[in-house]
Amino acid sequence: MKHVVITADDFGAALAVNEAVELAHRGGVLTAASLMVAGPAAGDAIARARRLPSLRVGLHLVLVEGAPMLPASKVGRLLDARGQLRSDLATFGAAIAFSRRVRRELAAEIRAQFSAFRDSGLTLDHANGHKHFHLHPVVAALLTEIGAGFGLRAVRVPLESRRVLHKAEPQTPWNTAQLTAPFARALRRRVRAKGLVAADHVFGLRWSGQMSSERLAALVREIPQGLNEIYLHPATGPYAGGAHGYRYREELDALLAPAVIAACRDPAVRTGGFTDFLSRRTLCGSSQDSEAGQLTGRA
Repeated sequence: MKHVVITADDFGAALAVNEAVELAHRGGVLTAASLMVAGPAAGDAIARARRLPSLRVGLHLVLVEGAPMLPASKVGRLLDARGQLRSDLATFGAAIAFSRRVRRELAAEIRAQFSAFRDSGLTLDHANGHKHFHLHPVVAALLTEIGAGFGLRAVRVPLESRRVLHKAEPQTPWNTAQLTAPFARALRRRVRAKGLVAADHVFGLRWSGQMSSERLAALVREIPQGLNEIYLHPATGPYAGGAHGYRYREELDALLAPAVIAACRDPAVRTGGFTDFLSRRTLCGSSQDSEAGQLTGRA
């Protein structure tokens, strides 16, 4: 059986995102959303999620390029001159590795975001990192350790199958992203060693912000047996703080497209959130690195 979680990231970033999440869940194939608890429209997102009990919601952990949960006095080393979480990912990553003070502030911010999610009253379906920053080994360790105390059971590991992408769209060019793939494999080992779930396959990296209805339908048809996640960035239109070049409305339209809905109705496909599949199979350790030559990560 093909199990697939179809997730919208950046829930809470803007009303345009929240509106798209609700539309795509009510009338399309969206089954999950990842919440930015300190996002400008987080309150609206939480209110919508409470009206949508079948929508599975997880934490989109924001440690870069966003607003912190804690005041600047508590996390000043994580912030830039504007009081926003830093965008110099490489330099910040080095600071995390070498500074205890930075790590203490980072742990406090991660805990605060999990606490804010718990305070929302929503059930935690999963966690992942904005810009895949949870690939950093220190962030990965803190995410899994702190998350365990808040009932975390599933974590996104951004590894994508080249074979499946080329079956879905044979002319797809490929960037191997050799720098991130080893970190993603290390994250998968850490997640499963902690008894948490990682999907066997994740899709959305190569076509991030460019997920058309044709691509989404083809992915649903071609995904392998086991647990899969496909993530998108739908919105009803551009919004302040959005990524340059992302086709937000096209991604929303893909989630509502008749061809995609038909592909998800195939008897061999089951859609839901991670929570929906946890009781059906023993997922931990279900996939090994045997496809290492066909998998890569792209932040």
